[in-house]
Amino acid sequence: MDLTQGTFQEKKARSRKMMMWFAMISMFMMFAGLTSAYIVSQERPDWLQTLVLPTAFFYSTLVIVASSVTFHLAKSAAQKGLQGATGLYLIATLVLAIAFVILQFAGFNEIIASKYYFTGDQSTVTTSFIYIITVTHLLHVAAGIIVLLVVIYNHFKQKYKQGQTLGLELGAMFWHFLDILWVFLFLFLYFLR
Repeated sequence: MDLTQGTFQEKKARSRKMMMWFAMISMFMMFAGLTSAYIVSQERPDWLQTLVLPTAFFYSTLVIVASSVTFHLAKSAAQKGLQGATGLYLIATLVLAIAFVILQFAGFNEIIASKYYFTGDQSTVTTSFIYIITVTHLLHVAAGIIVLLVVIYNHFKQKYKQGQTLGLELGAMFWHFLDILWVFLFLFLYFLR
């Protein structure tokens, strides 16, 4: 397919999606570096073998997967011109996104309650890595929530119509990326202790 062919709108959509792919790939590379450093650090004599991931992280994984489903349903409803359903699914996605963040902080509290600390004299390299990886992901989720709020705002301003859902599609791409990234990070931290 020749990328220079098509209408202005088609070219614009392709270029924005390509930019989103570049952004997601660069974010993935950052997390690849963090997880590689985690693997290398496991050889340290002070690496904790006994740390168990908090159950709140498991629940947050289920919640972010559910939010990805609701965002997909919102995109599908928008493409069919179902404004009411689109709004409902977008609001559900926002609620689930906020629940994810709350559960992440609950997970931090579980780790601290187990007498493992992220920073300071009583911290370990293991808990510091968990903290860095999850907080870095949370920063990306915060950006995703901002994107989601913009998508919701644009939806209620009726900027998305059948055949004109580029902003919503880009938001969904980014949110699905965050979902897949967290599932990868959760499984990585769960199985590589």
